[in-house]
Amino acid sequence: MIIDTHSQLWNEEAFKAMPEHMKAGYLAVFGSDFEGPKLEDEIRDMDEAGVDKAVIVAIDAETVWGYKVSNELVAKAVSQYPDRLIGFAGVDPHKGVLAVRELERAVKDLELKGLKLLPHLLELYPNDKEMYPVYEKAQELGIPVLFHTGTQFHSGTRIKYCQPLYIDDVAVDFPNLKIVIAHFGFPWFYEAIAVCQRNPNVYINLAGWAPRHIPEPVISYINGPLRNKALFGSDYPLLPRKRIVQELKQLPFKEGILTKLFEENPKRLLGIS
Repeated sequence: MIIDTHSQLWNEEAFKAMPEHMKAGYLAVFGSDFEGPKLEDEIRDMDEAGVDKAVIVAIDAETVWGYKVSNELVAKAVSQYPDRLIGFAGVDPHKGVLAVRELERAVKDLELKGLKLLPHLLELYPNDKEMYPVYEKAQELGIPVLFHTGTQFHSGTRIKYCQPLYIDDVAVDFPNLKIVIAHFGFPWFYEAIAVCQRNPNVYINLAGWAPRHIPEPVISYINGPLRNKALFGSDYPLLPRKRIVQELKQLPFKEGILTKLFEENPKRLLGIS
């Protein structure tokens, strides 16, 4: 089994929700006629890569950036392909108690299985106490929290909020909360490795990178102390999953590591038996 622990819902409705200045950055990459792939395209991309299940994420950065891909939209997509898609909620911690209530609703009523946070769009460091009520609720609900970390390409945002070191405080203060450091925190990948290695509740993913460009130290640690904590992720549609899977199979991983990346570690994170 191959489980993608990190991909985007970029269907037409979700893409239209993106603020114009952010959309312009992606159009510069994909072309001016890009409108976002249809949901069927996402499933086709999974099929071509041999991916069985994929996490798709909601986004709530409404307070600062006016950007929201709603939990309902993600839940609707999951309902169309319940055996293939796993939904993660998005909430905006600036909304205080409303964010906490929304997370509970998203998990209990919409049956979403995790939470995605983007510190650069929230303009909050992960260890900002304004975030803590959301973590408390996520820990209570038993769901993982996926953090964007490292650089990104949203025009006008600041990557300082995405430094992996700040997640160390969260991991220590919420030891029963499963945490994922996305994109291995590049350019701070040694920080990401250290935070992941020292905290039993922290994972790291490879999403958003063509595997042949992953720094060698990241590969080395996945072959060693992070072998049970590293996760396959695509960040689709930024890259086709088929390319990622093929390139991962060409990297110098030790025997059994790809099974851990593709299946064993994602199952443990997501509570899939």
